[in-house]
Amino acid sequence: MSRYMDGATAGRATGRGRVLGLLFLLLGAVPLAGQGGAGQLVIISGLSGEERFARDYLEWGSGLAEAAVQRYGLRADNVVWLAEDAGAHAGIRARSTRVNVEREVRALAQRAGTDDRILIILFGHGSFQAGESRINLPGPDVNGEEFAALLALFGTQRVAVVNATSASGGFVQDLAGPNRIVITATKSGMEANETVFGRHITAALTGEAADTDKDGRVSLLEAFEYARLEVEREYQRANKLQTEHAVLDAVGDGRGVAEAGDGPHAQAAGSFHLGSVAVAAAGASPELRALYEAKARIEGALAALRARRASMAEAEYDTELERLLVELSRNAQSIRRVEGGGS
Repeated sequence: MSRYMDGATAGRATGRGRVLGLLFLLLGAVPLAGQGGAGQLVIISGLSGEERFARDYLEWGSGLAEAAVQRYGLRADNVVWLAEDAGAHAGIRARSTRVNVEREVRALAQRAGTDDRILIILFGHGSFQAGESRINLPGPDVNGEEFAALLALFGTQRVAVVNATSASGGFVQDLAGPNRIVITATKSGMEANETVFGRHITAALTGEAADTDKDGRVSLLEAFEYARLEVEREYQRANKLQTEHAVLDAVGDGRGVAEAGDGPHAQAAGSFHLGSVAVAAAGASPELRALYEAKARIEGALAALRARRASMAEAEYDTELERLLVELSRNAQSIRRVEGGGS
């Protein structure tokens, strides 16, 4: 067979490339859900050191625990909150010691469904010692490699870790792996000053401002971008040199990015939601609920297609991808029409 395409073949390939390129531009801001199973949330706040930090961590933890149940529809027993002072709030399950962290994560790995989504959020102070990033807990600390060993217990579940502590950047490389998303407040272990990222990532996940596509839930991409920009604004308002720069690794390369753009990091982080489509659309009309359910079905098919890409012929993959993207584009237009946003 000739390695050169005839005019008709080249025309089809060029036409398909244009269509796919246009569709990716149109759909770049549409997060891919593609998720089943239940949402699971683990909140770990370590040593505070000062009363103001203790108040912050308590406020952030309680806000997230409440939003997980009331906004995202998680069962109360799917929310685990460990904190420095176990008696500070009725929702705290136990003190955030290393032993308790290991026990609760291991227990979660035992009971989690194969398709569950696991979100682990770390608040507190971190440190960087002998090339290791650590989170400071009551008693012995936990470093990135030790935390990675706990995450290895989740074989099929999607796991996302948000480390909002200082000196957290080393966790990006330590925790990198397939089916995993890692967000850190700092780009390296050398950014060791106190961080404000935790405040803004909490606001993103508990409020409405980060929900840019207005689907009633906040993806990790939306939360990351909102928190990253709000951190920048906070330092600018205070006229201070920014000493923390958040990083996102959603593809498991251990490097991460400061801005996700519309590439693979954005697609992966945009597809991770703590709540389900059903919860997000619970207050919608029957027509809008049906559209959101169709959106989830199409996005699930896209995720499955991308997982099969290596085993498919290129032409077959492109044809199926084009079909699904066209369907998703039409669905997005219908949702905007029903919600009053035009066509």
